[in-house]
Amino acid sequence: MPVQRIASVDVYRGLVMFLMMAEVLALSKVSDAEPGSAFWEFLAFQQSHVAWSWLSLHDMIQPSFTFLVGVVLPYSIASRRNKGASVGSLLLHTAKRSLILICLGIFLRSMHSDQTNFTFEDTLTQIGLGYTFLVLLALYSQRVQLMGLAVVLIGYFAAFALYPLPGPDFNYALAGVKENWEHNFNGFAAHWNKNTNLAWAFDNWFLNLFPREKEFMFNGGGYSTLSFIPTLGTMILGLLAGNVLNSSIAQIRKLRIFIITGLVLIVFGMLLHFAGINPVVKRIWTPAWTIFSGGVCFLFLAFFFGVIDITGKKKWSFFLMVIGMNSIAAYCIADGGIKDVIHKSLFIHLGQGFDQIFGAAYATLISGGLVLLVEWLILYWMYKKKIFIKI
Repeated sequence: MPVQRIASVDVYRGLVMFLMMAEVLALSKVSDAEPGSAFWEFLAFQQSHVAWSWLSLHDMIQPSFTFLVGVVLPYSIASRRNKGASVGSLLLHTAKRSLILICLGIFLRSMHSDQTNFTFEDTLTQIGLGYTFLVLLALYSQRVQLMGLAVVLIGYFAAFALYPLPGPDFNYALAGVKENWEHNFNGFAAHWNKNTNLAWAFDNWFLNLFPREKEFMFNGGGYSTLSFIPTLGTMILGLLAGNVLNSSIAQIRKLRIFIITGLVLIVFGMLLHFAGINPVVKRIWTPAWTIFSGGVCFLFLAFFFGVIDITGKKKWSFFLMVIGMNSIAAYCIADGGIKDVIHKSLFIHLGQGFDQIFGAAYATLISGGLVLLVEWLILYWMYKKKIFIKI
């Protein structure tokens, strides 16, 4: 029996990739050109990453993409098993997919470098590092999956909590952060401060094992390789949601489960944050972030599942579905060099001042909007030709 696609999942993924592709609009530049405008300031904030703790809409791109990897996994495994795949062949395919994701992530991050940029904190490599473990868990019962989630989050929390805080002689300049940085936490939560934590120390050792133009000392954004461990937690949350979607229980009950789970996770994450137990920090993917952002993902899924799969209202979502059904292609377009080629071509063929039609303040909206349109048309052509890039 063939495994059908879930329309709501494709649309949710399409929204996620659209938000990533829409970076070409450069809303922060519009906001800078329109000082005092609360409207553009709000939009610019939602299209940027927060400095350290809490979140913006843009911060939900990576957890949503990661969450959806887990959501579709029960369907992927069912499809392969329907075709007669053994556990061994399934795990071999999984290992290959993990390696491809890691290599693709490194390739995309190296496009503007003079040599291979060995970095493992981007979305694709983070997924690749944890994907094999996710598939292994998916082959066991939901109880084992929940136990795996608990081990990942509690273990990662404990590892950071046990790592010593910086001493009085700590050289903050070598860590690329100010000692009294306004976003630093005090007290117990300081174990999750930028570039003074366990993950930063690990990368100072691990990343210098690879050939580099210069010694790695810190990541300017505070991102880290070890984040793949709690990122696996996000994928497990998605897997649990996928188990529900792939079950035979009533649709409306599935919706209730998504909503209730989402709200509980959000409240729990907020309690951890405001109690000073574990802050919500996306850049190092704290356990509280895994829990809180996972709750937001459940609510996003609930919205699309309710509107599209339960009520059957799909026509409005076609634009997003085209993107979501070719997410790897969309990711490469958004994160690779294709958008730069399109952008340059627009100025060649439409003239150097075409983006000034509504004034300099809105130039990026004109040029970026046209880049977005061309990118979507490429994905639409692939959709019509039934060309879907899969790993």
